[in-house]
Amino acid sequence: MLKQVSLIFFLIFSSYMRAESQDLKHLTNELEVNVAASRVWKLYRHLGISTLTAQQLKNVIQNVQVLEGDGGVGTMLKFTFAPVYNQVNDEKKVKVAKGLEGGCLAIGCSVQIVRFDIVEKTNDSCIIKSDIAYAVKEEFEANDPKPNIQILAAGAQIAKRYLESSKNDA
Repeated sequence: MLKQVSLIFFLIFSSYMRAESQDLKHLTNELEVNVAASRVWKLYRHLGISTLTAQQLKNVIQNVQVLEGDGGVGTMLKFTFAPVYNQVNDEKKVKVAKGLEGGCLAIGCSVQIVRFDIVEKTNDSCIIKSDIAYAVKEEFEANDPKPNIQILAAGAQIAKRYLESSKNDA
């Protein structure tokens, strides 16, 4: 049985900016999607990617609860196991979240920031770039704790399948 671990992310730009100035490590995943960046951003912009990922990864994500908001800045989501969102920039198609508890924060990281960039390649294709920035507390450096990027990579694959299979529905 999957052990339940809660991760809470609060979407606050100021928190991101303070953490951004620290010396952070990064784990990144990129996936090309043969759908316009605007369609992919529409899925990532609000709560669509959270809902879709939770539906498709039921064995990993046990629950997604919207504590406040609609997926924009100020939204607070509670995922029972799994990370996701913070700053929302429609022009740049960027969404960022700072972890408040759980995940690598529970095993020695002092900061965990999840970032999604939807990067336009052509009118009909883009890259979903998922990044986790993190910093390790000095006393835990020997243990080398790391967040898990695999759930974000899986979410990008789910978004790709969903969007490419419904390409003509746009």
